[in-house]
Amino acid sequence: MSLLFKPLWFDSMGAKSVATLVKTPDISIVLDPGIAIMHPSFPATPTQKNEWFKIGKEIIKEACKKADVLTISHYHFDHYFPDDLGIYSGKTIFTKNPNNYINDKQRTRGNEFCKSIIEKYRLTDNDLIFKKQKKDYPNPIDDLPIAISKNFGSYNQRRKEVLGIGKKRFENRVKKWQSYNQIPEIKSDYIKIIFPENKTFKFGGTKLRFTKPLFHGIEYATVGWVFATIIEYNGEKLLHSSDLSGPIIEDYAEIIIKENPKIIFLDGPTTYLFGYILNRINLNRSIENTIKILEETDSELIIYDHHLTREKRFRDRTKKIWNIANQLNKKILTAAEYFGEKPFIETV
Repeated sequence: MSLLFKPLWFDSMGAKSVATLVKTPDISIVLDPGIAIMHPSFPATPTQKNEWFKIGKEIIKEACKKADVLTISHYHFDHYFPDDLGIYSGKTIFTKNPNNYINDKQRTRGNEFCKSIIEKYRLTDNDLIFKKQKKDYPNPIDDLPIAISKNFGSYNQRRKEVLGIGKKRFENRVKKWQSYNQIPEIKSDYIKIIFPENKTFKFGGTKLRFTKPLFHGIEYATVGWVFATIIEYNGEKLLHSSDLSGPIIEDYAEIIIKENPKIIFLDGPTTYLFGYILNRINLNRSIENTIKILEETDSELIIYDHHLTREKRFRDRTKKIWNIANQLNKKILTAAEYFGEKPFIETV
């Protein structure tokens, strides 16, 4: 047996999710076990949307029951189950650190999630691991030399203003992180919760690696931070990007290129928000970065989905990617296409 994987549910199948099952001889992992109903403008009836949500949720929960490890890259409901706490019993959970590199809403959700686990499993102080409070939080922009040095022509001045606003927002967040009461990791006979950013864990011959906190989209994205997950076994490597929106940020594309994974789960840009949250500059960045990943990795398969398949024109808006993949004879598919189906959005 080698490294095996299966997309459990993705947006192209009718509900918001990137839930993915990965198996090796050592371990079974479900990445981002969560799901959410499609937004109001998605062209399906409320009954259809609810049915897909229910089907996807049961599939994901069933996979979780049999898994050893669950990962939660961030606290959006399409990436974790906040209320179905039974699926976490007996598991090791690698979840986004709720103490830092996090926005207020996700901090609250992370705190509530950990509290709920403590209450459900009647954990005591002996089961809780408090880490020393950090004093300094490096500005993540300092780790983005490619993105920061990129010339955007007439957009440069506006970009400078946006980054300045983002920096002030980040500095205010740092003050909050320094003042928070620490949310503990958990290590008990029933359940383990570990904050894994920038760390490596081994399970027999299987290696799980987690990136540092990465922006959820553009630089200083108000929706917060996520982590990407890399799984290695017997010379094979799978990377699950979570919510990088393409990636938009050039340095994050370089992380993926340097990893050179065989299998990539890549969330596409939020084209359904084009002209609102997503502007032309950042859409083009996302397209250019994805093409660079196609050209400079030896990937055998890219599952290109999530935000991307929420609107009918997604393939037209990103057509350069599909054309380059075809020229390079690279396999890039939505999750629905991986199962031999059309994305629902392309059937209406």
